[in-house]
Amino acid sequence: MTVEIYRDGWGIPHLRADSAAELARAQGLVTARDRAWQLEVERHRARGTSASFLGGSALAWDRFARRARLDDTARRCFADLERRDPGTARWVRAYVDGVNEGLADATAPEFARTGLAPGRWEPWTPLGVWLATHILFAGFPAKLWREQVAAHLDADAVGLFAADGPGTSGSNGWLVGGERTVTGQAVIAGDPHRWIEDPGVYQQIHLSCPEFDVVGLAVPGVPGIAHFGHTGTVAWAITNAMADYQDLYRERLRRTGAGVEALGPDGVWRRASRHTETIEVAGEEPVEVEVIETDRGPLIIGGPEGLDGDPADPAREDGPPESAAPRDPAALRQPSGAPAGPPLPAHSDHSADWDYSVDWDRSVDSGRSADSSHPADSDRSADSGHRADSGHRADSGHRADSGHPADPAGVPVAVSLRYPPRVTGDLGFSALLPLLRARRVGDVDRAFDRWAEPVNVVQAADTEGGVLHRVAGRVPLRAEANRLRLVPAWEPGHEWQGWHVSPRAGLTDGVAVMANQRGPAEPLGVEFAPPHRADRIAALLARKERWSAADMPALHTDTHLASASALLDRLDALDGLTPEAAALRDRLLRWDRRMDAGSADAALYAAVRGAVVRRLAAHPAFAALTTPPAYPEVFQPWLALVPRVGFALEHLLRAGELYGIDRPAAVRAAIEEMALRPPAGVWGDTHRLAPWRALEPEQPYDEPGLSGDHDCVLCTSGVPGLTDRAARGPAARYVWDLARREDSRWVVPLGASGVPGSPHHRDQLPLWLAGDLVPVVTDWALLKKETDV
Repeated sequence: MTVEIYRDGWGIPHLRADSAAELARAQGLVTARDRAWQLEVERHRARGTSASFLGGSALAWDRFARRARLDDTARRCFADLERRDPGTARWVRAYVDGVNEGLADATAPEFARTGLAPGRWEPWTPLGVWLATHILFAGFPAKLWREQVAAHLDADAVGLFAADGPGTSGSNGWLVGGERTVTGQAVIAGDPHRWIEDPGVYQQIHLSCPEFDVVGLAVPGVPGIAHFGHTGTVAWAITNAMADYQDLYRERLRRTGAGVEALGPDGVWRRASRHTETIEVAGEEPVEVEVIETDRGPLIIGGPEGLDGDPADPAREDGPPESAAPRDPAALRQPSGAPAGPPLPAHSDHSADWDYSVDWDRSVDSGRSADSSHPADSDRSADSGHRADSGHRADSGHRADSGHPADPAGVPVAVSLRYPPRVTGDLGFSALLPLLRARRVGDVDRAFDRWAEPVNVVQAADTEGGVLHRVAGRVPLRAEANRLRLVPAWEPGHEWQGWHVSPRAGLTDGVAVMANQRGPAEPLGVEFAPPHRADRIAALLARKERWSAADMPALHTDTHLASASALLDRLDALDGLTPEAAALRDRLLRWDRRMDAGSADAALYAAVRGAVVRRLAAHPAFAALTTPPAYPEVFQPWLALVPRVGFALEHLLRAGELYGIDRPAAVRAAIEEMALRPPAGVWGDTHRLAPWRALEPEQPYDEPGLSGDHDCVLCTSGVPGLTDRAARGPAARYVWDLARREDSRWVVPLGASGVPGSPHHRDQLPLWLAGDLVPVVTDWALLKKETDV
């Protein structure tokens, strides 16, 4: 069979083959050629072996990956895929064959620097990469933060600090129906907000065979085009739905002569799966990890003896946590969308709509037991001979009667994670081929019926006028308490009882806008992004009746910061300032509220904002939150106080009362402080791009200054009160034109190649900075043939 690889002027691969399987092999091959180092890093992260060549800085992630059983879950899901959908399983195998073929000749310079040789991909490795990339997307560690806030302040404070957690990546997405475009055909546009990585988290690619011809943004290491694609007659895009679909259970464990037992909701002690694994650490001694799994799921915090086996950040071992100054945002990256440093959460203007005043001491006693006949439950210890066939009744003195965030006296801390693919054996890969084959929105709709995670809001349109706006993914039905906090595994009422029906929505005035705000996914989530980005996009779209694909970059790059109002209103109310502070205050009140890189006023606003954040975080009212529990390091970003205050600042400044904190005094002190030592330059001087790299370059790049801010449509995120450096931002931009696919546009932050020194490693960066896009080339005559394979 003939397989052809072409490139356009930006080095973007365009692949043509005689079959879908040969095309998958070619996609794997070209991805390995372009991004060998990235693929090897992702393979190791999925297996929990990255510390073997990255050293101790990667140990926290590896320990989590092992304990959460990510690789084992990927294996299970692939085995299930082979049973349910052998055609897709063969297609995935073909992709893996191509990856292994390409890695055999890999020459990325990072391999020589680390002494690492590319390893072999297994058929389930793409599933492991997908799972490791998205395991923290739903932000389940935010439940740890809510428990801390409720325990040390009160339940109402949870709403004040409502934030979506650092692992939850957001996006902008909008669909303009044909009645609102100059061509009469729909346009879909947007940009996913993730950690900016080098190489990038998205791969521009064109896949063509007799069955389909699709352009889109692929996830390196995963076949097909999952998130953003255009087949010529139908296009789709996603945003994070902000759904909550993972649960944390407090476990009661005890060691026996045969292993470990966990107390279930029926009062019976049952054998937990248990074994040990060894993590190799470059330059250090190997580390042993005990892996325990109960009927709820794998243990990710603590164990039978509590937190003793969970070392916190080594930097904190000699003293209290430096919660006022957590590590740099780009210093410790987890997989895409996971925390790499201080939390970068969004917050919700509607937190008051949620009843956070849950009875923390109440046992939810409604519901029924989980279906023990489910394969994922009955086979919980298939790889261990330690599961007891039947348990024995617990001593009455050990029965739990409180779900309070503070552990019952004498009960060691042990927390398990329940997540859908571990329960169902399905990661949703059966959706990938149907998406490539889609011709109409109905095809896209049916494909996303098979989607598992992460849970997304999907927007799609076709050339016949069809549109789609729905949620896709698997969200369990369970008690409300499960969504908000840790729940006791030994009490009834916290079992999963099926799955939510995916909500759907329509267009309003010919437009649908999603920017992680409350929308169709509201029944499925707890915390959402504020409405500022969505409201701004809708307002801009309302300014004229007809839009074209060429108009969309102006929306991508809008820098208006609506959330600045809370602080500016506080400044406006101040009197008795020194002349210097009054002049600074007046200047900020005249500011156009645009976070442009060249704006000195934006720099002044950010400096004052940071000073306010630090003063609020240092108040004695929040003192108990400055020392988080000694949970594993991977969860510490969700528990750092300064970033939490920074991203909840709008809530904290607008609240009627804030635990006796004199907010006018804090704002006054901040403006006086900045009046004495104002920043000398412009916003882009400090708000600079900070990409994550598994291995820093030998010659550091002079990264550019950026426009935008967290609540701007141009969402580039620093950490207010800590750093202006932007580790997160638009990981790609796209415009899908349904009138003429060749009028579509796209861009990524750096380039199509992951090889340093390649002419296509950073050639798209100037366009990304300027808000310009690269043409989507679909005419093979305009492409340069690279090779036949």
